[in-house]
Amino acid sequence: MSLSSTSTSSLLLLLSPRGNPRRLLPLLLPLRLSSSSSSAAAAATAMPPRRDRHHGKQPQQQWKPKATDPAAAAPAVVAAASSPASSTSSSADFAGGVERMTISPSPQGGASQVWVPRGYATSASSSSSSSSAAAAEQRIDAEKLSRVFKAAPNFEVDNNTFIQSQIRATFYPKFENEKSDQETRTRMIEMVSHGLATLEVTLKHSGSLFMYAGHHGGAYAKNSFGNIYTAVGVFVLGRLFREAWGKEAPRMQEEFNVFLEKNCISISMELVTAVLGDHGQRPKDDYAVITAVTELGHGKPKFYSTPEVIEFCRKWRLPTNHVWLFSTRKSASSFFAAYDALCEEGTATSVCKALDEIADVAVPGSKDHVKVQGEILEGLVARIVSRESSVQIEEVLRNYPLPPLDGVGSDLGPSLREICAANRSDEKQQIKALLENVGPSMCPDHSDWFGCSGLDDHQSPSANRSVVTKFLQAHPTDYTTKKLQEMIRVMKQRNFPAAFKCYWNYHKIDSLSNDSLYYKMVIHVLSDSVFRRYQQEMRLTYVSLLGFFVDVNLFKVNNMKSSIPSEDIDTSLKNINGALDSNSSAKDGLADEDSNLMVKLKFLTYKADEELGNISKAVYIRRKYGNKPLSSSTYLSEAEPFLEQYAKRSPENQALIGAAGDLVQTENFLAILEAKRDEEGDLQAERGTAPPSPTSTSLDVVPKAEGLIVFFPGIPGCAKSALCKEILTTPGGLGDNRPLHSLMGDLIKGRYWQKVADERKKKPFRITLADKNAPNEEVWRQIEDMCRTTKAAAVPVIPDSEGTDSNPFSLDALAVFMFRVLQRVNHPGNLDKASPNAGYVLLMFYNLYDGKSRREFESELYERFGSLVKMPLLKPDRAPLPDEVKAILDEGISLFRLHQSRHGRAEPSKGAYAKEWAQWEKRLRQVLFAYTDYLNSIQVPFDFAVKEVLEQLKSVAKGDLKTPDTAKRKFGNIVFAAVTLPPADILGALPKLAEDTDANKFLNNTKLADNLTKAHVTLAHKRVHGVAAVSSYGVYQNHQVPVIFNAFLFSDKMAALEVELGTVNGEKIASRNDWPHATLWTAPGVAPKEANTLPQLVTEGKAKRVAIDPPITISGVLDFY
Repeated sequence: MSLSSTSTSSLLLLLSPRGNPRRLLPLLLPLRLSSSSSSAAAAATAMPPRRDRHHGKQPQQQWKPKATDPAAAAPAVVAAASSPASSTSSSADFAGGVERMTISPSPQGGASQVWVPRGYATSASSSSSSSSAAAAEQRIDAEKLSRVFKAAPNFEVDNNTFIQSQIRATFYPKFENEKSDQETRTRMIEMVSHGLATLEVTLKHSGSLFMYAGHHGGAYAKNSFGNIYTAVGVFVLGRLFREAWGKEAPRMQEEFNVFLEKNCISISMELVTAVLGDHGQRPKDDYAVITAVTELGHGKPKFYSTPEVIEFCRKWRLPTNHVWLFSTRKSASSFFAAYDALCEEGTATSVCKALDEIADVAVPGSKDHVKVQGEILEGLVARIVSRESSVQIEEVLRNYPLPPLDGVGSDLGPSLREICAANRSDEKQQIKALLENVGPSMCPDHSDWFGCSGLDDHQSPSANRSVVTKFLQAHPTDYTTKKLQEMIRVMKQRNFPAAFKCYWNYHKIDSLSNDSLYYKMVIHVLSDSVFRRYQQEMRLTYVSLLGFFVDVNLFKVNNMKSSIPSEDIDTSLKNINGALDSNSSAKDGLADEDSNLMVKLKFLTYKADEELGNISKAVYIRRKYGNKPLSSSTYLSEAEPFLEQYAKRSPENQALIGAAGDLVQTENFLAILEAKRDEEGDLQAERGTAPPSPTSTSLDVVPKAEGLIVFFPGIPGCAKSALCKEILTTPGGLGDNRPLHSLMGDLIKGRYWQKVADERKKKPFRITLADKNAPNEEVWRQIEDMCRTTKAAAVPVIPDSEGTDSNPFSLDALAVFMFRVLQRVNHPGNLDKASPNAGYVLLMFYNLYDGKSRREFESELYERFGSLVKMPLLKPDRAPLPDEVKAILDEGISLFRLHQSRHGRAEPSKGAYAKEWAQWEKRLRQVLFAYTDYLNSIQVPFDFAVKEVLEQLKSVAKGDLKTPDTAKRKFGNIVFAAVTLPPADILGALPKLAEDTDANKFLNNTKLADNLTKAHVTLAHKRVHGVAAVSSYGVYQNHQVPVIFNAFLFSDKMAALEVELGTVNGEKIASRNDWPHATLWTAPGVAPKEANTLPQLVTEGKAKRVAIDPPITISGVLDFY
């Protein structure tokens, strides 16, 4: 076919998102095309057949001696591999097909020996690995390739140059929300309540991310490939096939690889091993759990839903995660309540048991967390999914029962730990041993790890940096390539913190030519929020992802310029874009914001094991080994026994460490935690816990003999100096006679906090207003030291902001702070409108808080100082932050991180990004001032904020400040559910009781009216009734509950009211106690829970019951404690 006779419409078929341009280009010009591998060229392999029949245990497999002449078997193996029946025959011989691992002498005298494992296949096929590599080596024209590599940097892009790309793997969307955890929870419950979605919860396994796209598509770790992480991943995945399929494993591995390649599928998994680093508790076994399956053929990456993932995995006999679905308001609320009840002490056993009882649908994981990893559980991941998920997952479970594991009990060959331990001195040898052991059916090509042996040893796998530039300049051949180009352009223009690395694609080594170059591109994102900001720029053109691995082909087609005008290419691609985007604006009927709504919930047992363990066990190990570097395996081997011994020293240690190792039993661990918690005595607040009710006090009165330090963990522009001036001029100060004193940081030269300490030593009893931002723990420790040395209390005053998962201040708050600073004139600290770097300075302060969620920030301050004052900042009913304001702030944050990673704390005018900083500062002012009316309208009036802060500070001095809500959640681990009763309403019922002579005498003797300060009706207690029972009241939390008093029971040691509970929203509230009551009084030394025995004492004549007729009804608030 001549080029001139080809119609333009035919040529534009190149741009079809579903068409393969390689099928059309040969019709235009003779062009050397990529040769297809035998696997990819084969017909599409169907999903593995259902094998529901019962498979008996396979006979114990034996090791075969190492073949004496592997090369002799090579021709037969090559022939067998090309035969359609080869896989069947190899499967038939599998029972005796694993060769024994042997130890080969080291080539250097005196060096340690290393393991040389043989492949997991027949004797012939396993010996083919080296001969296959030799055959491939013979096909490579090393001299030619060397010339291609050297000429590649000079490859020029013209109008005849095209680029084709294929995404091989990509990260699953991150669970980082702009809203706080509490806001995310509330939104999730609302969506479930209105039937818009289902709440899905899965276990968070403590491992490493591993992605696999078949032996041609590649194996990937987080932002890398061709290393020990991916070699371990391939080995573990291959071993999972052996365990699942037994003697059929080699055939199924080959089919699986072909299936992934043919359908452009990548699987992601959590890889949990003891050889890739310590992720909390050392796992008992090395395993993986599939977390995502992604189709990467054309258009947006399509992530399988959880029912689809389970179906996929059960067909291929791959392990799946534990999944719980909550489809009603009650079950969703109960889930979050259950987490709050277990967040400080939850282990795998207790968490799974509770969620199994609460969930509407529970799907057990293929791997028992307790058996393979242990009791310490990192956390849970909760996310919003389609409301049809429950129906879909139940259908999948009916159609695809748990598959058999034919290889269990068989000899699977050397384990991961054995191979790595035997080759611990040489990482390359470890990789080689792992890949050879997994066998050619799983990994026939090792070039991603070792390159091509036919090339010069000095040839770098990295390609020239100009590849990215050429990628952007060439004509795209499909939708995916077009969108990747747009994404990279935006990221570069906005200085998003991302790296673009290119490597030669050794899988295509035999197809390389001067006019056709093959690369692997790794897009390495350095910040989790980059793709969220990218979405804003591209209007949701692509999903929010953190990294891509892309196969790239850069090639030329001569005389293309006259045939396909560039405007026709753009028009065609726009049509493709519109067609695909119009069908992908929503996910399962959910808005884009809600479709990615996720929250990660961690357990204290994991944090304690990770953080305390890292500190304590490091000291222990260093004493034993000195300061020499240790391998991960040595470190972990020493750390686990240490943690077990540490936990045995005391109940407190055991409660802190959690279920570390096999020697700490879950039952004993939970028993120790619960031993000191009475059913009702827990209303007595412990140190650092939340108060028993929203109306009670949580602070002791600050004695007048002590001083008070008021400090400000904030950001410039938070109005702390203006607030301090208002406090100083307020008549009567904070309501007592202590003098007020302010020290403004901008006017103090030298070490500010040392100056504050010196001034406090002179007059320790006064109230000090520390008018300087106190942004980090180092400053907080200095303030704590001042409190101890000068006998003072301290109270932090913070701007009230929703915050995010990774910063206690929202972008709305940051925008207001910047806007205020840029309106200043003649500021003492020179941070005002005249400052050329004002935006940079505020970003620097904002970054100091990075890594802490709002909840963690507030909770830590409350734990340290026992109180917290919030200064109102933003109106709750404000309009959303404009996209233009959000974009300029996101750009500044990205630029700051780039600057910091390269120049540290150097001034922006002195770094490589000086020009970008100047441009950004100018645009920041333009954008913020363009939205002056909006930024003024969303702020709470300053006089109102001052009034609120003054009232709270006066409450601190008096000791009646309420505990922040966040403190209850972090430190007040839920123990029981109860209805809190107002003491005043109870006292109003006492005259009715006084009509009985004995009751009147009892009331007078005990002076109950003077001593009653709190009362409640216990609904369920974690120790007595279980976590599920307590959490079932979550749907009624903070609701008013009618409480009916039917009788008054008393003895010489205790008194209580017999109660009946009313309804909430038409549902009867029932107590799990056999006798619902409210304890009013106990004698000294008598525990409140003893009041449960009053009905029995009445029958025995040791107590009296006075009926209340007619009954008295009051209201109380249902909450958790």
